[in-house]
Amino acid sequence: MNSVAENNKVVCVTGGSGYIASWIIKFLLQRGYTVRATVRDPSNPKKVEHLLKLEGAKERLQLFKADLLEEGSFDSVVQGCHGVFHTASPVKLTFKDPQAELVDPAIKGTINVLESCAKSASVKRVVLTSSFAAVTHNRKPKDPTVIVDETWFADPDYCKEQGKWYSFGKTMAENVARKFLSENNIDLVVINQAMTIGPLLQPELNASVATILNLIHGSETFPNKSFGWINVKDVAYAHIQAYEVASTSGRYCLVERVSHFSELAMMLHHIYPTLKIPDKCADDKPYEATFQVSKEKAKSLGVEFIPLEVSLKETVESLKEKKFIVF
Repeated sequence: MNSVAENNKVVCVTGGSGYIASWIIKFLLQRGYTVRATVRDPSNPKKVEHLLKLEGAKERLQLFKADLLEEGSFDSVVQGCHGVFHTASPVKLTFKDPQAELVDPAIKGTINVLESCAKSASVKRVVLTSSFAAVTHNRKPKDPTVIVDETWFADPDYCKEQGKWYSFGKTMAENVARKFLSENNIDLVVINQAMTIGPLLQPELNASVATILNLIHGSETFPNKSFGWINVKDVAYAHIQAYEVASTSGRYCLVERVSHFSELAMMLHHIYPTLKIPDKCADDKPYEATFQVSKEKAKSLGVEFIPLEVSLKETVESLKEKKFIVF
């Protein structure tokens, strides 16, 4: 399994300054890879300083300027790479123009990256960072007896109707990638991670970790929502396994468990009794249902699943360390 690292293969990670991408880069460098990371602005210390400090970065990390919406901007980066981790895609929970802010970068960005991969004779496998949102958002009923797995797909029409634009963009990007790469004879492995939390490497707050910060930062209520949750280290590890293990194929759902925000609030209160954690829901409707997710395929990648309680504690400790919260 280490043969890839031993050959000192070169890989590309798009959106290198992002939350998940930063951890992927950290683990790749630890395994001896040469990593070409793309960022929109390599001269912005907020975006790149944490990457340059990683162990092995001085010797084996190369930063490239590339823009998802600019055709050909990934051509020279992927030239000579054996694998590409396409992680770049905006994650926003609030937006003014969903088409411009979420849908175009997700779909057109994926097309631009993949077209560059197809032009390069060296790229053999693409690992696509999709989302669990591209799995669950459909009309199928969900309750605690339902088990969701990799055969579930989000319904683009339903996503549009419900205004779930992030989910729509991710679903369409996944569809585009599947078709394009099979036509161009490049392996595709898709990672469908749930709401990702855990320690931050980057200095800026990202959307998924912000949901935890909101719970511990004086919010009066918790949202009436149930999400799948997963630790960022498990997500990064799964990406690398998906690349290294020759037999991987298709999609991999990464969900440690599905929990309602009321459960998260209770766990946080238990871990941090002195923090002011909300104990009432934002509305008086019945709680949004939870459901189960099959871990079978993810476990075939060697993912061991860090428990949600540990992920929550790591998230809060990281927010404290980065001075997002003081207590």
